Amino acid sequence: MRGGAAREGERWELRRGEEAFPPALDDLDPVPEILYGRGDPEVLQGPCLSIVGARKASPYGVAVAEMAGRVAAESGIVVVSGGAMGCDCAAGRAALEAGGKTVVVSGCGADMVYPASSADVFAGAVATGGAVVSLERWGSPPRRYAFPKRNAIIAALSACLFVTEAGMHSGTMSTADVAVELGRKVYGIPGSIFSPLSTGTNWLISEGARVICDEASLEAAISLDYGRLRFTDAPGRREDLGRVLSALVASPSRADDLAARLGESIITVLSALSDYEAAGVVTKLADGRYAPTSAFYLSHNGLTGTKASPAGQKEEHAADS
Repeated sequence: MRGGAAREGERWELRRGEEAFPPALDDLDPVPEILYGRGDPEVLQGPCLSIVGARKASPYGVAVAEMAGRVAAESGIVVVSGGAMGCDCAAGRAALEAGGKTVVVSGCGADMVYPASSADVFAGAVATGGAVVSLERWGSPPRRYAFPKRNAIIAALSACLFVTEAGMHSGTMSTADVAVELGRKVYGIPGSIFSPLSTGTNWLISEGARVICDEASLEAAISLDYGRLRFTDAPGRREDLGRVLSALVASPSRADDLAARLGESIITVLSALSDYEAAGVVTKLADGRYAPTSAFYLSHNGLTGTKASPAGQKEEHAADS
């Protein structure tokens, strides 16, 4: 196997015990002594979601990886992968295209690129505030013994591991094994019982991995495990904003109570509340309930000379429909 030298990004080295050393790696046994990297080392301190899958992935596996990378990025979560062909690079590309950040954990030196087909992901990671990291010394070519160590870093860096597609005996499954040993949560994508690339993920689900059956369930998992909401301008995601605000005008409520009252998913309600908070229309009270702001009440009742916010205009329109 051959790797090509990468030219972008200044090199850095993080040593065990240093303040900048990722605390998540302290869970490994043994703890790595040195982590080599390019890009922004601070990205390793934030919330991360590791996304792994088959190199010779099916179109289904690639599509799932792209979905996961996009949703994570739009939720403000850094995508960690191995940069390999197939699912790994698909997740990294999707995160970058969504305006997010990605970390590539390489099986060769952090100043090298392997495989060459993932060069855009390596370069994009460094250029957009992410990073390329490795346990291998500078200039080290890819070697087989390095990849199990690389997989352990991928599993350790994130609170959760998202497995897109995997055979039973594969590097992806070894990454999942480490994640389980470290107490990380594992998300599994169900696949056909006749596909060898889904035997691993289906087995993980049977052993207790969280089932991710669609995009909405991934949003729900991220909301619960990371406390993050996804922000996107995708059409059709906010059709119930009017009902949410109308319910709050009637009675300040907690998000779960609102969801039950309106018969909506908690994700829909939390997304609506987030939009209204950003617009200054809704505020979260000390007891956890949400209520319209005083500014909304004043504007809504015509007690000020200011125009209603776009959210308020949307609400009035929704109330009339």
